[in-house]
Amino acid sequence: MNRHVVITGASSGIGKACAHAFAKLGCTLSLGARRSDRLQDIKENAFCHALDVTKQASVERFLAAAIAAHGPIDVLVNNAGLARGLEKIAEGTGDAWREMIETNVLGLLEVTRRVLPAMITNKRGHIFVIGSIGGHKAYLGGGVYCATKRALQPICEAIRMETLGSNVRVTSIDPGMVETEFSIVRFKGDQERAAKVYEGTRPLSADDIADCVAWAATRPAHVNIDQIIIMPTDQASPQLVHRVPK
Repeated sequence: MNRHVVITGASSGIGKACAHAFAKLGCTLSLGARRSDRLQDIKENAFCHALDVTKQASVERFLAAAIAAHGPIDVLVNNAGLARGLEKIAEGTGDAWREMIETNVLGLLEVTRRVLPAMITNKRGHIFVIGSIGGHKAYLGGGVYCATKRALQPICEAIRMETLGSNVRVTSIDPGMVETEFSIVRFKGDQERAAKVYEGTRPLSADDIADCVAWAATRPAHVNIDQIIIMPTDQASPQLVHRVPK
């Protein structure tokens, strides 16, 4: 599978796991993240570059450099995203909301709109969107985060309609609880609070999600996996989780 794969938010978690998965398939990698110093050790010969998806200039520099290094982009994994806190709507200040919307929705759009035209022209390409079960079911304190993930569903649907006939594939991967740095970021580095999210249960791993991405990417060209919802066996909804008592 000799393809040029671009991954955003590749410095940790699902993005990093996807980089390893595509490397095993023999793909050429271009990796972007705000913490670009953490990209160098992921894969030898991967193109690594700073990327802040909320900044248009950063997106333009990253993609131009990636194409200069490895040529046209065959696969884009839109992984960059985050959650901030568990503010109820009546208690929010707006700062966390803006950060989530700018990263999870506008950031994804800024990257995707610059990659799609060449895919359409070249009559090939695959866009991945890392969503969330929160995009299907809201939960207490997660209203805005869930809204950003739900927004990705009609965006994916629209891209499929707008690229019909161009052989461009669009796949949304929507996981439940995954043990990564997600909760550490959400709680601004509070390791103890983050650990409680996964306490007593068996969450998914980043590798589980990367397996889904790699599987969808390796289907025959005429097969598009529209959406995969993947949940831990111990989770039935965003807030209904089986936990073993201490």
